Amino acid sequence: MIDRLPATNSRQLAFLALKNVYQQQAYTDIALDRVLRNQSIERQDRGLVCELVYGVVRRQRTLDALIDRLGKKNARQQPLDLRIILHLGLYQLRYSDRIPPSAAVNTSVELAKANGLNKLAGVVNGILREYLRQAEHGDPLRLPEDTVQRLGILHSFPDWIVKTWLEQLSFTEAEKLAMWFNQSPHIDLRVNILKTTVAEVTAALKAKGVSVSPMPHLPQALRINNSTGEITSLPGYKEGWWVVQDSSAQLVSHFLDPQPGETIIDACAAPGGKTTHIAELMSDRGFVIACDRATKRLEKVRANAARLQLKSITIQTGDSRNLTQFKETGDRVLLDAPCSGLGTLGKRPDIRWRHPEAIDKLVELQKELLAEVATWVKPNGVLVYATCTLNYVENKKVIQTFLKHNPNWRVQLPMASSPASHFVDPEGWIEIYPHHNNMDGFFMVKLQKIL
Repeated sequence: MIDRLPATNSRQLAFLALKNVYQQQAYTDIALDRVLRNQSIERQDRGLVCELVYGVVRRQRTLDALIDRLGKKNARQQPLDLRIILHLGLYQLRYSDRIPPSAAVNTSVELAKANGLNKLAGVVNGILREYLRQAEHGDPLRLPEDTVQRLGILHSFPDWIVKTWLEQLSFTEAEKLAMWFNQSPHIDLRVNILKTTVAEVTAALKAKGVSVSPMPHLPQALRINNSTGEITSLPGYKEGWWVVQDSSAQLVSHFLDPQPGETIIDACAAPGGKTTHIAELMSDRGFVIACDRATKRLEKVRANAARLQLKSITIQTGDSRNLTQFKETGDRVLLDAPCSGLGTLGKRPDIRWRHPEAIDKLVELQKELLAEVATWVKPNGVLVYATCTLNYVENKKVIQTFLKHNPNWRVQLPMASSPASHFVDPEGWIEIYPHHNNMDGFFMVKLQKIL
């Protein structure tokens, strides 16, 4: 248990980051970077701030339900600053074993006073102490009978996401998925096999006290098992020995199976994780064309390629729906399509609170991109369609619609020697469910263009 920092330090930093997330819809990692960038605090204390912010963002709905239960006003009617302070206090009491309950209450009261809420400090004290009193006799949270709301409130997801899961999974499986997403996220590395070996990277990291373990069936993947501090300070980063990339994202490039000497087009390439992996798998021999309409994000592709010392990658700025010059140019084409990101809710907890209305537009964009990039593929060439979401309408339905209108395409199974063969189902789809595969959620399918 720790409580070495006063409310005006660690809790204040967490408060400011959460205010940025709630008020300005900032992504959690960006909000944290803004408040921590110029702070000289120890690694352990920085870790606490990150835990509090990510934890509160994940558990918003549950925390609001507790405020509604324990307070006199609906959570949405509370002043934002008060609501954030109550979120921080209740999160510590309910979910954190690092902080004594008395410290969680006292620092929350101090935090209210430090942010001009002196008159409401008693409200903070009263609600948090009432939670502790009720918790002695059972869970203060009261759940409705409705299945969707029950799962959503207990595990803190909006109803529309829960409904999406329950259309594809049983209640038990959906609950396991929700619980997986509420864990602290993992960090995976992809070893650059053109510069070093998995064994060498493992040894270098171990010498610095970093524990890693291989991921099954993914030959370049290492998972970090303990706290590391600043990731860019680890051995091999500057030398281009590895890059941070989730295991499921690594699987996509293995599924594409690029070969030396081929022309590969990555239609939505930024920030370049899959682009650079493709170049590595080709032994950096051939042509990898990285397309994206976001000029600023393409700079990250250039930076990643330079750090990994890859020479086969060229950059093409522009909306892939309009890049008609690539007709029948690619031996293999990757469309890692823009999507709702429902497979990445562990690392990006704020996504769950964004409105679902955009999904219809995303589906139209996915269909338009697929129709165009399919023309880039040479006869008998292949196209991999991938998303980091777990949503039927963005995945199988998009592909089924495409195949219905394009009879000269077919689903292709991976080679038996491919890492992807361990994950593909008999129909040729790969659906990575995090609670089964212990990696981010992903969908992918390989299509072959028939003469």
